[in-house]
Amino acid sequence: MRFVLRLLYLAFFLPSLICAQAQESQPVSWLPSSLANGSPCLFTVEAPGATAVTGEWFGHTLAFFHKPKGEWYALAGVDIEVAPGSYPLTIEVTSADGSKRTIQRRVAVAEAPYKQIPLTVPEKFVEPDATAQKQIAADKTLKDKVFASTAPRPLWSGRFSPPLHTAPSTDSFGTRRVFNGKLASVHRGLDYRAKTGTPVMAVNAGRVVLARPLYFEGGCVIIDHGQGLMTLYMHLSRFKVKEGELVKRGQVVAISGGTGRATGPHLHLGVRWDGAYLDAAKLFKLDLPVTP
Repeated sequence: MRFVLRLLYLAFFLPSLICAQAQESQPVSWLPSSLANGSPCLFTVEAPGATAVTGEWFGHTLAFFHKPKGEWYALAGVDIEVAPGSYPLTIEVTSADGSKRTIQRRVAVAEAPYKQIPLTVPEKFVEPDATAQKQIAADKTLKDKVFASTAPRPLWSGRFSPPLHTAPSTDSFGTRRVFNGKLASVHRGLDYRAKTGTPVMAVNAGRVVLARPLYFEGGCVIIDHGQGLMTLYMHLSRFKVKEGELVKRGQVVAISGGTGRATGPHLHLGVRWDGAYLDAAKLFKLDLPVTP
């Protein structure tokens, strides 16, 4: 009888004990659990009582924020250009007594199935003349300055929402774009069908760090969501916000158009984290926490 009871104990209680021990020894997790190039991801560290949590991912510093129950979060991602493979993730946890603990993981990154599509645009956007080249260089300097500064804390909170109510996405993120027969670039954003005059909304809260026309982007709004995460809205016809303005999720920030290098009226939405370009469609699917 005692032997039978021991077997029952092992059958019913041992798996849960093993699971609990595994969770204690694996305090780091990420969503989605399967990553590919272009994937945004949310890293979570279970560290009750910690005073600070930092990390490194693809050479980028992970900036964590925490909740009262001891969970620490960092919103990050895998750049579109990353090759498939297994990559190191390093987390450092600082305790109240000043001691530090390092956690290391290897994270698998798969290859997303991106396509190649041909597009036709005015030739000036394929081979810009000298005047256009100067404007493009000035635009790059401006964007580099904008991208170099970000709020130290998350300005976003909760889930990210699409910038339009009903328009379906068209050109998918990650496609290789061939302009007038020449391979020009990898598409680092998500395009939405939007006739000129369609209101464009902020996908989450943040600060407007750019609202002006650029050569390739046309009318462009960039919103800083903090800790290196920014969203870009392109080919706009009018601006409804000013640089420096704080915006909320769902607030109208611009009116769509077909300005810049565009095949017609539409909205291009880009998501950029610390220099890496991420798939906005995957970002919308993440169940994200409310920030402090």
